[in-house]
Amino acid sequence: MRKFSLLFLVIVFYACESGRKSDEQAFLDSLQNLTMNDPKISEDVIADIMQQLPSPLEISYLLKDAGTLYDFDILNKPNNVSNYNSNFQKAINMGIYGTDLGYANIYEENQDAISYLNSIKGLANDLSIGQYFDFGTIARLATNSKNLDSLLLITTQNFNDINGYLQENQRSNLSVLLLTGGWLEALHITCQIAEKNPGNKQLIEKIGEQKITLDNIKLMLEYYTSDPSIADLHKNILGLEKAFAQIEITYKYAEPTMKEVDGLLVVTDNSTTTIKIAEENVREIRQQVINIRKKIIS
Repeated sequence: MRKFSLLFLVIVFYACESGRKSDEQAFLDSLQNLTMNDPKISEDVIADIMQQLPSPLEISYLLKDAGTLYDFDILNKPNNVSNYNSNFQKAINMGIYGTDLGYANIYEENQDAISYLNSIKGLANDLSIGQYFDFGTIARLATNSKNLDSLLLITTQNFNDINGYLQENQRSNLSVLLLTGGWLEALHITCQIAEKNPGNKQLIEKIGEQKITLDNIKLMLEYYTSDPSIADLHKNILGLEKAFAQIEITYKYAEPTMKEVDGLLVVTDNSTTTIKIAEENVREIRQQVINIRKKIIS
């Protein structure tokens, strides 16, 4: 299964309904065993949720394959980094910049990629997690799309190290903010491009799929609402949840089939997922995301 990385979030589009319920129940069970003196979410639970988060890399591929042009104007500007003073702002915008870096890299906008990398480096150092980044190697790989596999491997390990460090030092709230920022920016980019390409069914369905991911984001944030900044973010996420409420996602299981291809056994998943989402749903989601993001990046 594909792994999460901080700078390039490679994900499974979404889990089946039964898997999702299992993840959410595991998360809720973990909260019952915690005290406010030990605010620590199970690493396994976070890892499970990571697998279901949206991917700026995969979404960027989708946008590029659809023939859409690179649009720097829809991203968070790298020089905004000087505006972020609190740990909340630094962590969530570090996640946002990670998504923007992935988007720039797919389009081979090397100068923008380096600018985002520098902004991420500054935030990482401020959060005392810069030691987990090999910025020299990452910068070299980020300027050459042929090195994408190596870059993914390195950044995946970087995030795993960061998450472990934050867990051990009772700073899990920062892990959650990194994840939330990356997810929100990926949703924002998709919504902006979908507005300009209303006939692109793939983009519209990609937005609808995030209803499942939103459930996990909401659950993670909920535990840290004793922090006023996270409480405000959680409140805004609940508003976004209302915008997703009318979207219907139906999963139909079908027995997988197997066949031999070039001497290898290939398993085909025959299950299907149907997403019912109207144009007005997309408009409402896009506006909610704009409102939330504006508060975060300002």
